[in-house]
Amino acid sequence: MKTLIFNGSPRINGDTESLIDIIKGKLPGECRVVNAYRCNISPCMDCRYCWENQGCSIQDEMQEIYDYIQACDNILIASPIYFSELTGKLLDVGSRLQTYFCSRFFRKENPIPKPKKGAVILVGGGDGHMDKAYGTACTLLHHMNCFDIHEGIFSHNTNERPAARDERALIGVQSIVNFFKNG
Repeated sequence: MKTLIFNGSPRINGDTESLIDIIKGKLPGECRVVNAYRCNISPCMDCRYCWENQGCSIQDEMQEIYDYIQACDNILIASPIYFSELTGKLLDVGSRLQTYFCSRFFRKENPIPKPKKGAVILVGGGDGHMDKAYGTACTLLHHMNCFDIHEGIFSHNTNERPAARDERALIGVQSIVNFFKNG
């Protein structure tokens, strides 16, 4: 089993990473983590290369991620919430999935034949509005051929209680592990 994890957090050993680490420790097989703040992935520049060609004109670390998306079984998007949305750097990485949209809608091709399971973990201490970020994450998952998506796992109020001590979030994390394992 192969699992791809997109980590949208800038904080090393922060709340988002603490929940990712729990999942990585419990999942069999291989886990690859793409940290949006530490990877070499530029945002889409709307060059329109992918309107007529497979892949992307930007040659960076995303080329390896495209290959892993093809091969993996599960995809997790984990992010803090900034202004009720995924982090900007994670959205930059997500913008590079434009090639899949163009493949389907412009070139009429199926860019990712293998279906995947998806999940979303969101953490934050703000106003509790997670719907917009969850919707965005599900859109990104759909572009990577994830239509079997686990219900969202939220750890809110992390400025007062770390996510790793949020009992509801920990139960949700275990539920994601079981969901991914039972494929």
